[in-house]
Amino acid sequence: LEYLVIGGGGGGGNGTSSDYAQGGGGGAGGYKTSTFTGLVGNYNITIGGGGNPGVAGGSSSIIKQSNSANIATSLGGGSQSGVGGSGGGGGASGEGTSVSNPGAGTSGQGNGGGTASVSSTTVAAAGGGGGSSAAGANYASANTGGAGGAGTASSITGSAVTRAGGGGGGATTTGGAGGSGGGGAGRGSSGNAVAGTANTGSGGGGCGGNRTSGAAGGSGIVIIRYLT
Repeated sequence: LEYLVIGGGGGGGNGTSSDYAQGGGGGAGGYKTSTFTGLVGNYNITIGGGGNPGVAGGSSSIIKQSNSANIATSLGGGSQSGVGGSGGGGGASGEGTSVSNPGAGTSGQGNGGGTASVSSTTVAAAGGGGGSSAAGANYASANTGGAGGAGTASSITGSAVTRAGGGGGGATTTGGAGGSGGGGAGRGSSGNAVAGTANTGSGGGGCGGNRTSGAAGGSGIVIIRYLT
């Protein structure tokens, strides 16, 4: 039996309009794929929901009922600066000229987020959320957010599909791009932060400009494949 288990993506970081806060991108949910034997029996399958803006994603798992054996559990992605399957990007606060550290990923599941920068009282950029195959990018410039980390391709469904990308960091001018595999882009001076794609476990984009809300992460997924 082959499985793919991805946790829910973390929501992009929030801010407040009064301090030009730029939200870090949400981290992707943890990504695990492997095989196991001893299929006979009943299993509890949990699929983690994507985190709301500023909230971590939920964990996904396969648990055997008879003995509570944990076949696989993938953690939800972290929101801004939060740890998770993949970590959320660092956030920036322009008026306070301060930054928060990026969140760390979990070994064997994902990667950490990117760092943020503040260069003046009204110019700031946040880091991208970590993806399953790459860390979130650091801020690209004083007013451009970091891109989300790349996701990972799997052919468990018969064709290659990339999932679990990190969300882009918000910025005063240009938000960071979402990571491949469904990561949402961060907001810049206009538009809205983009949510992570459903059923990919990807992170949501962070808030930007003077908007207060990031975007939600995408729900996770569990896929099981076996010979008949």
